[in-house]
Amino acid sequence: MINVEDFEKYLNKNGVEFFTGVPDSQLSSFCDYIEDKYGIGDKHIIAVNEGNAVALASGYYLSTGKYPLVYLQNSGLGNIVNPVTSLTHPKVYSIPMIFLVGWRGEPGIKDEPQHIKQGEITLDLLELLDIEYKVITKNTSLEDIKTTFKNDFLPKLENGNSVSFVVSKGAFENFKTEKSNSNSLTREIAIQTVVDNLNNDDMIISTTGKTSRELFEYREEKNHGHGNDFLTVGSMGHSSILALGVAINNPNKKVFCFDGDGAVLMHMGALATIGSKKQHNLYHILFNNSAHESVGGLPTIMDDINIIDVANDCGYNKSFNASNLKELKEILPKFINEEGPVLLNIKTNIKSRKDLGRPTTTPIENKNDFMEKLSK
Repeated sequence: MINVEDFEKYLNKNGVEFFTGVPDSQLSSFCDYIEDKYGIGDKHIIAVNEGNAVALASGYYLSTGKYPLVYLQNSGLGNIVNPVTSLTHPKVYSIPMIFLVGWRGEPGIKDEPQHIKQGEITLDLLELLDIEYKVITKNTSLEDIKTTFKNDFLPKLENGNSVSFVVSKGAFENFKTEKSNSNSLTREIAIQTVVDNLNNDDMIISTTGKTSRELFEYREEKNHGHGNDFLTVGSMGHSSILALGVAINNPNKKVFCFDGDGAVLMHMGALATIGSKKQHNLYHILFNNSAHESVGGLPTIMDDINIIDVANDCGYNKSFNASNLKELKEILPKFINEEGPVLLNIKTNIKSRKDLGRPTTTPIENKNDFMEKLSK
């Protein structure tokens, strides 16, 4: 296994002094170390999506001539295809950078269904993008990395090509920092409170990560069944637009999007589309802990913006804030009875149960149950 401090120090000796990306659970030790060493500032910026990270890293290279490092989960490779092929590629501007990619869904290693296909094509996709890679496993030593970097990666970088370390599960030694905020309400209690105020005809589109897992477990606990919920276990940032598509085509049902702050920020243009459509039956709920909590807890920039003003300026009919359980219980009836699109921003803390399970139904079963419920 690789010690992340030793890994970063070696990169630093080779001129790597800027880090950006989107956090990943497989890279949590590295991301925690970078945040602990550099904080969030000019040397380390957590991007809202992976494509933005590539563009930001490009700006750094153009200004300094030094190689930036972009970290991401392999699910984010799709978000970098456009800037890599039309901006940084040697056939365009030849802007070199180092990618650090968490390999979810690696063949032969058990993982969740949303990671399987991406895991299968990760190395092929890097080859297609002309990004040379080295896979880091539990058996990789720092000397192996030094040899690859010196003999293979540096010549590529000097020639304007990008390179990538692909990180298998358990390849990095553990490094963890404690993360918290001052909010009193847990996301799980907030989800349960919202569900308790809905009726049997209301439909939910829930975002990727622990939000969908907590919703699934509450339905199990209450023996509700799962037909009312579509769990968007992948495609981070797209739940709200998916919910808009459902709402437009089911105007007689209320459609609730259970969203997260990292997901909203990733594709925030969705708010403008939702606001412009003025869909009367769309209810957008943001469980906001200002953190990428599902993949380690590194902060988002949600505390730096006023999401209420953003939603209103995008055309939402009304927006609400709830900072604790008492406020949530008071606001929910007003929120549910408003004409959509409306936003409810619920401030939550960075806590979840250690024994939180995962959905026991398959995505296909979830889809079929949801479509059957919609048709009734």
